[in-house]
Amino acid sequence: DTERQRETECSRPAALTLQSWECAHRAPEDMTDPQPDELPRGQGDGLLELDWYHHELSRHAAEALLLSNGKDGSYLLRKSHDCPMLYALSVRGKDSVKHFQIERTEDSIKFGFNEFRSLSEFVSHFANQPLIGSETGTLLILKTPYPRNVNEPSIYESVRVHTAMQSGRTENDLIAEAPSLGTKEGYLTKQGGRVKSWKTRWFILHRNELKYFKDKMSLEPIKTLDLTECTGVQFDYSQEKINCFCLVFPERTYYMCTKTGVEADEWIKLIRWKLTQMKKAAKT
Repeated sequence: DTERQRETECSRPAALTLQSWECAHRAPEDMTDPQPDELPRGQGDGLLELDWYHHELSRHAAEALLLSNGKDGSYLLRKSHDCPMLYALSVRGKDSVKHFQIERTEDSIKFGFNEFRSLSEFVSHFANQPLIGSETGTLLILKTPYPRNVNEPSIYESVRVHTAMQSGRTENDLIAEAPSLGTKEGYLTKQGGRVKSWKTRWFILHRNELKYFKDKMSLEPIKTLDLTECTGVQFDYSQEKINCFCLVFPERTYYMCTKTGVEADEWIKLIRWKLTQMKKAAKT
């Protein structure tokens, strides 16, 4: 997921439709000269007519949306914020979300090994529920597009209590907080602590914890590593095995190996990103 390092995310308000959000944030001079989002150029506003194109939805929000309300095979198209020519296809697997890059050129759309000459050709490809494989070997069937606008119940609770708990605070005291949503899971071969043998364990990376289990069906973890105590993660070449990386903690260094170098790099980048986010949070 090299896109994780490249994107600077910006999420749109969930309560607004895409059209109303764009109108509210458009400069006055743009109101008479709209700038349609095109894919490819010359298609007018056809892309905005796709009900599964989420425009300003961030990677973070796409993961939250698909994990909480999607299902295996759900996918959506969104803008990649690092380059106007790039888009991202976010796809939910069983327990995680993968992101794939889509490139727009002057007269075509490039996705994987395919190149489409029109938007309708691109959409028709998805109607046939294609199979997509990631560099880590994950296979996903693109089953159901996730719509931009979803019906929500208009049910509200009656207010019974409403009182301020503190006084003298202003809007400057409001600080929005949320834990990072980057998640990953899979089998890793781990070196033991006392006995330096290697065993395959099921690992789950969620929020600021890395848990490992005897296998995927186990309910209780063997151990939970608190990443707030981790001082570093990197490739390791000191072991006899290949595709190894290590997590450095004050009391111990943990060594893990993957089947491929690409998969090891994916674990390293995601854990390193979490460590960076925790350092930033600690400074604020």
